[in-house]
Amino acid sequence: MKDIIVLGIESSCDETSVAIVKNGREIMSNVVNSQIKIHTEYGGVVPEIASRCHIEVINGVTKEALKQAGLDFNDIDAIACTYGPGLVGALLVGISYAKGLSYSLKRPLIGVNHIQGHIAANYLCHKDLEPPFLCLIISGGHTHLVHIKNYTEFEILGKTRDDAIGEAFDKVARVIGLRLSWWT
Repeated sequence: MKDIIVLGIESSCDETSVAIVKNGREIMSNVVNSQIKIHTEYGGVVPEIASRCHIEVINGVTKEALKQAGLDFNDIDAIACTYGPGLVGALLVGISYAKGLSYSLKRPLIGVNHIQGHIAANYLCHKDLEPPFLCLIISGGHTHLVHIKNYTEFEILGKTRDDAIGEAFDKVARVIGLRLSWWT
């Protein structure tokens, strides 16, 4: 059976990430360009600045991911990208780049929901993991408890109504003057 190689693009907030994944479970490369130093000056992510930074680095990050995987564009079977939720401008950069690659390479384009991407990341770290299971998603922008029924069916059991745990932690730390390790 032929291996399926997917080039995945994530640009929902302040990091530009491109990964090459084989057969949905093996990470061949994962290149992340962080914008932490840029946003530290402002005490948090500035959406317009994040979008501009994605534009500046996305092509280089993609080429580096291919290089680290020992592949070229012709080896890619599909292009995947985050389509939401996230910062609209940042998402548009990743989506537009992915659409361009998909069109020029004549490869399918797969839109990925950011929350479902958090869930699917577990399959990369735990190769034997299979549904059903519970997944607690705690990030800077999302806090969800989700029942994973099968690979395509999810039930949100609970989620925050306003700030996510990560965002609340950032705000409290800023108010009391803590320097967070990822913002230094």
